Amino acid sequence: MRTLAVGTLRATCVAALLATVGGVAHADDPAPAPSPGCSRPVPAQGETTVQFEGTERSGEYRQHVPAGANRPLPVVIALHGFLENIAISDLGSGMGDFGYRNGFITITPQLDRLGLAQWEYGPDSADLTWVSEVLTNVESSLCVDTRRVYVTGLSMGAFAASSIGCRFADRIAAIAPVAGLRDFSWCTPSRPVPVIAFHGTDDPIVSYDGQAGSGSGSGSAGGVGGSPVTDNAAAWARRDGCTGAPMRTTIAADVVLDRYSCPSGMDVQLYSVLGGGHIWPGSDSPLYPEVIVGSNTDSINATALIWDFFRTHPMNT
Repeated sequence: MRTLAVGTLRATCVAALLATVGGVAHADDPAPAPSPGCSRPVPAQGETTVQFEGTERSGEYRQHVPAGANRPLPVVIALHGFLENIAISDLGSGMGDFGYRNGFITITPQLDRLGLAQWEYGPDSADLTWVSEVLTNVESSLCVDTRRVYVTGLSMGAFAASSIGCRFADRIAAIAPVAGLRDFSWCTPSRPVPVIAFHGTDDPIVSYDGQAGSGSGSGSAGGVGGSPVTDNAAAWARRDGCTGAPMRTTIAADVVLDRYSCPSGMDVQLYSVLGGGHIWPGSDSPLYPEVIVGSNTDSINATALIWDFFRTHPMNT
């Protein structure tokens, strides 16, 4: 392992929105399920890069470990987008820095591969098998609450997060695809998986309405199919046992929230950024130029909303 310097990133808190999305803990939430790593020495707080070789893939992952790692902590796996790397992903979401302040471990993986940085996200993807092996390694080396493991990602990372929610529902408590929620015909998770998603209505790379020729079809983002994002959210709602049409709430002048009526413990939410582009909502990263990805919003911060959703949706079984 080699320890890297930790950068300070701004993550705007949106406490005023928490009542809207129902972010409260429940008295009947399950007790932590400690991973094997809880028997190991307590790691130092900070950022470390770990080289990791799986059965078919190899790569590295960056782990951000907060203070208090002597007890089982939640884990958020953050997947980079097409052509991105660990550093771009970390800067774009600010998830690692947010985790330091809110008591969860952030894992940002990246494969060693020739050619363009990307994820294969089909039903038998060796890339995503490697991500699951990374999780096993994390659970063996750090003190993790195995009932509170979550996955998020941007763009192709969102496609991969959607796929992981299908394939590894027995290990993943909830998912948060940003600019790329997908519904796969082969998706039959072993348990319902709560979903929070974000998408700009003017996304120039992964089209919000699934128009042919957009990134959601065969463009540079490597998309799969042309279903509108709202249809993909509805498919996950059906998969999770939710009923009826979503209730739409205006969060801000440029943000609406579609939320479904779901069984206890389940939740499907879609934040639509009106006029928004292909970007992490609320990010202040300079690496997403508006001329390429479109407009962002400062009305919401996806990182804060994702964590509030995750922390209130542990795996109950």
